[in-house]
Amino acid sequence: MRSKHVVIVGGTRGSGRVLVRRFSERYFAVSLLGRRPSPEVKHNLPGVFFYPVDLGDREGIRRVVNQLVAEHGRITSLIFYQRFRGSGEAWEGELSISLTATKQIIELCTESFDETGNMSVVIVGSAASHLIHDEQPVGYHIAKAGLNQMVRYYAVTLGLRGIRVNCVSPATLIKEESANYYAEQSELRSMYEKIIPLRRMGKAEDVADVIEFLCSDKASYITGQEIIVDGGLSLIGQSSLAQHLWVIDHLE
Repeated sequence: MRSKHVVIVGGTRGSGRVLVRRFSERYFAVSLLGRRPSPEVKHNLPGVFFYPVDLGDREGIRRVVNQLVAEHGRITSLIFYQRFRGSGEAWEGELSISLTATKQIIELCTESFDETGNMSVVIVGSAASHLIHDEQPVGYHIAKAGLNQMVRYYAVTLGLRGIRVNCVSPATLIKEESANYYAEQSELRSMYEKIIPLRRMGKAEDVADVIEFLCSDKASYITGQEIIVDGGLSLIGQSSLAQHLWVIDHLE
């Protein structure tokens, strides 16, 4: 049996894909839950086991959780990436997939954590829990805000068991799926780089680094926190950003 058992909900793209590869290389067992596997999982990435499940199906989730624990042992880390991508009503879908499924899986897995080692839950959130991203529906914003409070709630209630619960909220990232787009849209990428305090766009690896840290023994006294991975962009006031963009526009 592999040394540790990590359960990842969603995570077939972006920083989730990066994490799956890293955990595979470190000889962890990775149970990956989602609608469909990525191509590399289909081609037998070592130690990665895909469980197809509809996250709106409560009995289906229960069966899958019982199965993955029986097959790969107790859980050391539980990571959530999922969001609603269906064709139904967006409000109900976002709340069901982001909030209800997360709650159910955490509570189903609580008794199955490996109490002999470091135990952690990491939920991937979004800056939309604090700010408005008008390309996303209202349900997305409410779900992301709800996840932050869920993190705090479970950090307190599961702390007695030694289970840590944290949130990582990334900004716009360059992922494998979007790398070509940003390479072609050089002006857009340049604009991001001018307004982000660290002067570069984030990468999927930047988020994976933080999640990997939060799942490690080095984060053993961190719980109930939201870590925003955006290069400092959310620290800038709207009026300051508007003035900065005006200056950039008139100097070029």
